[in-house]
Amino acid sequence: MTVGVAKESGRAASRTAAARENAQRFEILLARAEEMSVRSLSFDELRELGALYRRHTAELAAARQRDDDPDAIRYLNALCIRAYTALFAGAPRRRARPWREALRDALGRTWRAQLLAWILLGAGMMMGASLAWDDPAAVHALVPAELGYSRGGLDRLIASPEARSEFFAVKETPSGFKALFGSLLFSHNTRVALLAFAAGMLAGVPTVLLQLYNGFVLGAFASIFLHDPSPLPFLAWILPHGIPELTAISLCAAAGLQLGAAVAAPGRRPRSAALRDAVPSALILFGAALPLLGIAAVIESFVRESTWGTAPRLAVAGACLLATVAVLVATYRSAQSPAVDTTWLREVAARDR
Repeated sequence: MTVGVAKESGRAASRTAAARENAQRFEILLARAEEMSVRSLSFDELRELGALYRRHTAELAAARQRDDDPDAIRYLNALCIRAYTALFAGAPRRRARPWREALRDALGRTWRAQLLAWILLGAGMMMGASLAWDDPAAVHALVPAELGYSRGGLDRLIASPEARSEFFAVKETPSGFKALFGSLLFSHNTRVALLAFAAGMLAGVPTVLLQLYNGFVLGAFASIFLHDPSPLPFLAWILPHGIPELTAISLCAAAGLQLGAAVAAPGRRPRSAALRDAVPSALILFGAALPLLGIAAVIESFVRESTWGTAPRLAVAGACLLATVAVLVATYRSAQSPAVDTTWLREVAARDR
């Protein structure tokens, strides 16, 4: 009996000594990881640190179940928290992701906001067209004079098929005028896009109204020309520049809606934290919209104001549509959160070979 008790006591003392050694080794590796970085450890040391973390989490669970040594529980809990931070939260990440990856991630994460922006634009177009279909007064109310169409000019377009045919007549325009016209268009459209983006901070309400208003204007103006037997001249006039322009404005509206959702419905997070998380993706969407606005301005000034016929213009519109759909479909597949970056582990393993 005495021999058995002694053996058991010796095994317990041995386990205690082994646990103490493991804890000391655990603390040494943690101190090195915290002082320099996890990357400073060798691959074998990283593997050892992971094994010690798993061992100590198991010991922590057992100690909590026994609940007989609060000091040991606090000690093990502190070690496990430090190890989790070093292994998972403290893993070094690339300082700057490639712009393609950042854009793909932003488009994937915000696809719901983009869909809502397009729905708002489409709803506004349908309502604007229905209101202005048989009511010239609605056309004047919905199409602002800032677009360059006077009241008399709109009345002539509404009343006369000949005036509408003359509106689409192709004519050559000096290149200097085209360049100036394109810069003015880019400036105006950028202001609209910036307003849709920045106004999202006000719970997204101004962004929603602005996107609906854009649809009202487009639908009301389109209703004038959709009375004609064939809509092809109007489509060839508006689609080449309209596809990239509306895509850009909808991206900015989606960015504004992201900010608005963070302000209006932050969930369990503080509103400031939700807004801080939404800003990077929103800024990327706004940045992606700027090249599209530039493309739209070039097409509107150099294609629309050219002697090209209906077929070449529709070909440009088709190319823009195919390119836009291909990019969006390819990027929407990344809607899920990206995987944890483990490239640094491969770098450490390669360094130790």
